[in-house]
Parts: sequence; structure tokens; C-alpha cells
Amino acid sequence: MVEMATRTLPLSGFHGGSSAVRIEAAPPAGRISLRARAEDVAALSGALGLDLPVKPKTSVSGSGRTALWLGPDEWLVVGDLNGGLMQAAANAGVLHSATDVSHRNTAILVSGPGAAAAINAGCPQDLSLKAFPVGACARTIFGKVEIVLLRTAEEAFRVEVWRSFSDYAFGLLAEGARDAAFSL
Repeated sequence: MVEMATRTLPLSGFHGGSSAVRIEAAPPAGRISLRARAEDVAALSGALGLDLPVKPKTSVSGSGRTALWLGPDEWLVVGDLNGGLMQAAANAGVLHSATDVSHRNTAILVSGPGAAAAINAGCPQDLSLKAFPVGACARTIFGKVEIVLLRTAEEAFRVEVWRSFSDYAFGLLAEGARDAAFSL
């Protein structure tokens, strides 16, 4: 019998933070990088079971999935690990590009009253609620790496990062969390 290799999850068991910030690895998720023309958005939205956002810095959640606007023709769609994102996109019947990036990315959840300050330790994005409200998302930098940042609640964020940079991002967030505890 052939044994299948088991992929070790990045950040498995990682958690940390401070009295003001909680940092933890997000559960595994399925992800697709989606590109499509404006005239094909409606068909893809129907196939995915949620309306793809068409305004900058916005996200939409529904049917156990979240779509994050990354550009005029680009989205990151996150859902259950076995949620059939690729098949759903294929069922749209329109021209598009969908790439499964589930094993390229991982996510870090950052929450608490100092969450924005911890992220701002390495990210220049204005994370005030006025500039970056709940549901806002952006592709930005964190230290020396690219991330996709989603505000999930007033004091909670999801940081999508390539798995090869996840240790670095987690460590920088941990340092930011320690600093945030002193500033609150």
C-alpha cells in the first residue's frame, strides 16, 4: 500500500500575542486567485454563490466563502478547504482564470484592542475604522512581505501571507503585539 505524504501546516500550533492582542494561526482554508473581465463577474458570482465585490478595498461573504477585491479584475476567494472553489468557478461557463492557491497561502488571525497597532508595526496601511472599516481589504506590505489584509471585526483582522513567509510575519506580529500592550 502506498502511503500519501502529509503536508505539515505552516504555523500549526502557533499562538501568541500580549494582553492587548491575540495572534493565532487560522484554520486551513481553500483559496483561489480569480481573474475575470467585468462582463463575466455576474456569471462567476452566481457560480460561487456570492456577489464578487467590484469596489476597491471591499469584500463580500456568503455561502461559507469570502471574496476580497484585489484589483479591477482580480479577487482572492477564501472558503472551506474542500469547498469546491475551483469547480464552482469552472461551472460559471465564462472566460476567467482561477488558480488554486490553497497551499501557497496561510492566514494569521489578529484580534484584540491592540490588533491594528500590532499590524501597523510592519504595515503602513491606515487601519483606523474610518479609513479601513469592517469588511475592508487590501493587498499591502507587512515588513518585507506582501500580505492581503482583511478587517473581519472592529478589533479583528485576517492576514493572508504566503506560507514561506509565515514564520517571519508571525514573529513580526508577535513583536508588534508586545509593543501594542505598552501603548494602550
